[in-house]
Amino acid sequence: MHSKKIFTIASIVLMTAALSSCGNTIRGMGKDAASTVNATQSAGHSVAKAAR
Repeated sequence: MHSKKIFTIASIVLMTAALSSCGNTIRGMGKDAASTVNATQSAGHSVAKAAR
């Protein structure tokens, strides 16, 4: 019974750590996507200005 309790607690700790790192990764991917959109829009504006 004692080892089952330790295994359960260890599993919960590991799952919590894994989920928190996934959240950081997703947040970082969102920032990268936003930066890509901003860079693309900026490049589009530069091309539009050069075409005038």
